[in-house]
Amino acid sequence: MFRILKKSLKTGVVTGRHPPAIQPSEPPAPEVRKKASAFNRSLAIREVDTGSCNACEMEMNALTNPVYDVERFGIHIAASPRHADALVVTGPVTVNMERALKDVYKQTPDPKLVIALGDCAINCGAFKGSYAVTGPVDRHIPVDVRIPGCPPRPADILKALTDIQERP
Repeated sequence: MFRILKKSLKTGVVTGRHPPAIQPSEPPAPEVRKKASAFNRSLAIREVDTGSCNACEMEMNALTNPVYDVERFGIHIAASPRHADALVVTGPVTVNMERALKDVYKQTPDPKLVIALGDCAINCGAFKGSYAVTGPVDRHIPVDVRIPGCPPRPADILKALTDIQERP
């Protein structure tokens, strides 16, 4: 046993360091905050996967765990686009999901926010040039907020969402 302890102390830490957090590249524009002010610091989100690898969805799901607890900020996940204030779109828009994305956008009541979550939704990321991809989200519907990262950390997503809710 002492041989193992000696070896462990001699070797030291062998795991890599976690990369620093990526902060959203820009604060929300004044028109986005004006649009969000209609929600009175409460935001119902409908998540739409348009062909991603599901990493961004897992990070969105992590927002609901006790560590981040997105509900304490008045941010709720809606089951229907008709009950949502914002659409969070993940992944590049694939051929099969293009029509569905436009339908969900039409079903969401005005005023609505569209948030492109992750590099794939912003610029197609690793899927750029694929025969099955028709382009990033902003080619199909207007995007108000972009949250970069592959995938973005839950803390970065939460920061961007709470920035939207702040009063202008």
